Order: sequence, then structure tokens, then C-alpha cells
Amino acid sequence: MRFLIAKAFRCMTAIGWIGVAVGCGENDLSHRPPRGGAGGAGGGSGGGPPAVCHAGARWSEGTQAFADATGAWGLDTIGAEGVRLSAVDFDGDGWTDLVVRRGGSAADDYAPGGKRQVWLLRNNGKHGFEDVTVASGIGRNRAETDPNKGRPAEVFAFGDVDNDGDLDVFTGILRDAKTPQVETSEVFLNQGDGTFALGPEASAVRRPAPALDAVAGASFVDVDRDGVLDLWVAEATANDVPQQDRLYRGDCTGSFADVTLERGLATKPWSKTSDLNEGLAHTIGWGALACDLNGDGNAELLVSSYGRSPDHLWLAGGAPSSFTYTNRSVASGYAFDENQDWTDNESARCWCKLHPTDGGCEGVPPPAYIPCATDQDAFRWDNSTDQEPFRLGGNSATTVCADVDNDGDMDLVTSEIVHWDVGQSSDPAELLVNTGEADVHFTRPGNDATGLARHHDGPGWDEGIMTAAVFDFDDDGWPDVYYGASDYPGNHGLLFHQDAPGHFIGVPIDLGIDQHRSHGIAVADFDHDGDLDVVVGHSLARCDLPGPDACYPTAGIRLFENQMAAQANWIALALRGGEGTNRAAIGARVSLTAGGVTQTQEVGGGHGHYGIQHDLTLSFGLGAACEADVTIRWPDAALTEQSFHLPAGYRFVVTQGSDPEVAE
Repeated sequence: MRFLIAKAFRCMTAIGWIGVAVGCGENDLSHRPPRGGAGGAGGGSGGGPPAVCHAGARWSEGTQAFADATGAWGLDTIGAEGVRLSAVDFDGDGWTDLVVRRGGSAADDYAPGGKRQVWLLRNNGKHGFEDVTVASGIGRNRAETDPNKGRPAEVFAFGDVDNDGDLDVFTGILRDAKTPQVETSEVFLNQGDGTFALGPEASAVRRPAPALDAVAGASFVDVDRDGVLDLWVAEATANDVPQQDRLYRGDCTGSFADVTLERGLATKPWSKTSDLNEGLAHTIGWGALACDLNGDGNAELLVSSYGRSPDHLWLAGGAPSSFTYTNRSVASGYAFDENQDWTDNESARCWCKLHPTDGGCEGVPPPAYIPCATDQDAFRWDNSTDQEPFRLGGNSATTVCADVDNDGDMDLVTSEIVHWDVGQSSDPAELLVNTGEADVHFTRPGNDATGLARHHDGPGWDEGIMTAAVFDFDDDGWPDVYYGASDYPGNHGLLFHQDAPGHFIGVPIDLGIDQHRSHGIAVADFDHDGDLDVVVGHSLARCDLPGPDACYPTAGIRLFENQMAAQANWIALALRGGEGTNRAAIGARVSLTAGGVTQTQEVGGGHGHYGIQHDLTLSFGLGAACEADVTIRWPDAALTEQSFHLPAGYRFVVTQGSDPEVAE
């Protein structure tokens, strides 16, 4: 039975940034309609439903993991195209919907023959989607008057900013001299009937002219745990200049105030080498992330950066009402890896061949593959700066926060572009293992140790991993990894199965997700069968380059349906925050123990390269176990905890302070 979550909160008056946090407040579930299913299931008292128990699933070689179901879901006829994907239940009916965007901040043209940019696709619960973009109002403009013009919107992040029980959305754009816009970034408020309305005009997230805006990622997060969502935004370049990333504080009405500086998040201009090396300067942000990395209940803020510039990590410290952030980018091991040997860079070798007396060039061998007759042949090298640590990092796009090794703290999985000629100093996509320290530090075992190997190497071959996801595709209780490799010939989406703690093996393409240049990913149990399905995009960039795996005719999205459900044991949890907690429960941490294995997940508010978001419902595979002990740490001021004993085979809705209820 499809269920509808009634609006459950009333806004109350906020009394300020520092002091007692009130924001949005009290539970009011008296008008919530009854849900179907087997009733409550809390506490293991025996009054809940019986477990739906199977032998347990675990992928092995030769097993079909996914099958292309694009046509079966009608996505081939809808014609949605794009590389920016989000999976959220925007209408609150219990079925996960899709938001698809092309790259760039162009506006939709709804006129006959016009080019579409954004699709909001409603999951009808019957193996199908319907395009409700125009009817939903999510493309509504504030200033543009042409009825055929939709709004420019590239980055999307969903969260319940007014705590009324439905998901609102932030839409971010690029606006500078090269990309002038009449419209601004906006927050849209969900009206609870499948439609959206523009949020308050007086909101700092709009950044009207003459302010520049270059949104490249966004994450909803309750940084001060006052029960009201805030917004962390990664900024790229405007007018070709790196911009300051920004933190906005929400007020429960859909309006936000810029609190970047008072929370200690200021960075410096892109100018001084020492600032750049220490990760203290603006960078070319390519993705945002908010995640509690040391388990203290406060979210760290991260930005992945393009152009081999340092990634940023900000450590939260102090009481939530008054804490500030400390820059731990370099000290944490996140900014860049320790490999700074640039002497295998073909352009550097060429430069040193032509300028052997320049600093650092002594003993550098000549290039092995590129011709080297003039300085132009050293096209990727500036000898005055490129030996510096800040230029020896990665082209970082998406960072995923997940407890990959099931040890109770959150690790990171990065995605990176690596050009063949740059050499080993360019950071690869890899797993960063959390050491569990309070001040946050990561080790990098390396892809040879973890098995998360690159496709292949060789002259002329570039790796374009810009999107990634961590999820347990076979419900064995151990997270797996998907790399969406795109944009370059020979790049193909890669699925890795965790076959031993911290080690992965590749799932053959014909048994997994068969997608060339796989840019964009959204993960959810779209069909409610207990395993996680995947929607992927396709990049049409650089289609003119020669090589294997040519571009498809369009950038149409594809849905790959998981094939592991028949023997899988699982539990899914949709969380609803109570008094003092944001209604969407973003930031809630769930620990689930089954079969001697403890998994940890957090409810996310969006992350990654230009806005990735997976279903807010958390899905746990149980392996061979048929029941689990679950503890939820709610993101309120007291970090309230609740524990339950739950049977396998059900989707539960858990409202803070109440027992879980079964939903279909």
C-alpha cells in the first residue's frame, strides 16, 4: 500500500544563532493517516510481523547482479537525458522518484522543438515513471516572463527546510560574466500536493547580482543540531576565479543567512603559494559533502576540488550552538595523497629536456611517448608552480562518505580524473580509511591493496571517474563500490564487490552495469523488492575522440534493476525526525547488527559532483541473518538514541520517539 506522510511540524520562532535552539518544533502526528502493513515492530516484544527469511544473498562470480530495465520502466520513451541524478521521494508517497539534469546552467525551453534541461520523474509504483516537471512547478521562474522558459538549475539538493513533512529543494546555478542569468539559485518549498513554490525572496542563497555564484555541489545538514536544516555549498569558478565555499543557516521558512565567516570557514584568494599548499585558499570546488567523521554528532564539511587543487575538510569543534570549524584539509590526509613525485609526468620531462638547468630538472629523464620539440609540447607543465604540493593532488569530483569496512566510523571514497601523461603524482580514485581519531585522519591503503584498480593504463588513455556510489548491492551486509567513469574513450562504469573486509573484486560488465561513459548515478530500491537498483547517466563529452566504447546516440538515462532479491534478507528504514530534529532526519546515524556484523549509515542531504542524492530511506542487507538489532542516533541537541529489534523483509517508518511501523 502506498502511504502518505502527513505534514507533522509547525514552525516556531527562532531565537538566534547562539543560545537555545528552537527553530522548528513540536511533533503533531494526530492527522497522519494510518499506514497499511503489519503494525508496530519495536522492541522485539513478539507483537511485530514475522521475519521474511531467505537463505541470504552474496554475489559470486557468474551471478547476474543487474539487468537493464530501462525499457520496462518506460524511461526510453520519456526521453530524459542527463548526467546529474537524484533519487528522492519528492511527493511523500513512499516510492522513490528521479530528478535528471543535463550539465550546465541553461534554462529549459518548453516550446515545440525546444531543448529540455531538467526532468522531474514521478515513480508510479507500477514499474514506471511519469514526467511531472511542468506540473510540479519545479521549473518556475522568479524573473523570466516567457512561459516557454524553465529556470536554469543544475545542482539539486533535497531536504525538509520548513519541517512540514515533505521535501523541499535547493536549486543551484552558475552566474557570471560568461554565463549571465536573470534568475538566481533558489529554494523551492514543497506544497505537499506534488507541487513546489518559490521560497522567500530575501534569502542569502539567492546571491542576486552583482554577487557571483558558481554552485558546484550542495548538502543539507543541521550543523548546530537545532532541528532546522542548514545548507553547505561548494563553489567552483566565476569569471575564471575560484570562489569562497559557503555555509547558510536555515530559519525554518525557506530563507537562509550566510554564516560562512562567523563559523570559521573563510578561505583566502588563489594567490599565495604557501596558502595553497596548506589548503587555506579557495579552490575549484566540484562537489560538497557533510558527514560526521569522528562520531561526535557534529558534521564535518568537505569539498572535492578540480584542477589538482587541494580538497577541503573542515572539522567541527565546540558546542553546537557556538562551535567553529577548523581547516584539517592537509592534516587529515584528505587534501591530496603523499605521492608528490612528478618526474614521470610527460610534460614535465619534456620541459626539463628543453630546459635542463631549470630548478628540479637535474636527473629527470626525457619523455617516453610525446614528441618534444618546443615548449608547447610541455602543455601540462608550468615549472614555476607545478612542483608545489598544491599542484600534485587530484582532479577530484565526488567524495562519498560511508562506513566501508564496518568498523563504526565513516570512511571516504573519492572519484578522480587522471590523465595518462601526468603520471603517478595525480591522485587516483580510491578508498580513504578513517583511523577513528577525534581530530580526523585517513590512511590510503592504495588500489593495489584494496582491489579498486583502474581500468587500464597506456599512452593516450584517460580515466574520467567523476561520480561514485557506495551501497550493498547484494545485501550481504558489506558495502560495495560503483565508479561512474565517463567522458573519455574506453571509460566504462565499474562495479566492485567487497569480497573481504576492505578488499574488492570487479564485477564483470556483462553481469553488472553495462554503461559506457557512465556519468551520474542515483541509487534506490525503486521497485520495493528489497535490493538496491541503479540509474546511471551517459556523457556525450569528447565523443569526437577516437577509441573504444563510442558514445551512445543520446545522453538518455538507463535503469539497471538489481537481480539479487530472491534470496536476500534486508531491512529498510525511513526516518522521521521528532521534536528538536529536522523532519527529514538528515544527519541521523543508524547502527544495525545482524549475523555478528555491525553496519553504520547516515541519512544524507545530498553530496558529490554537481548534486548527487540517493534515497533518504536507508537500506541494510543482512546476509544470512533474519533479524537485526538497530540503534538510531537522532541529530538533535541531545543526540537522542532509540533501539529496536527488527525482523527481516520489511520497510519500516520510524518516527522519533515511537516504535517502527511497517509500510509498503
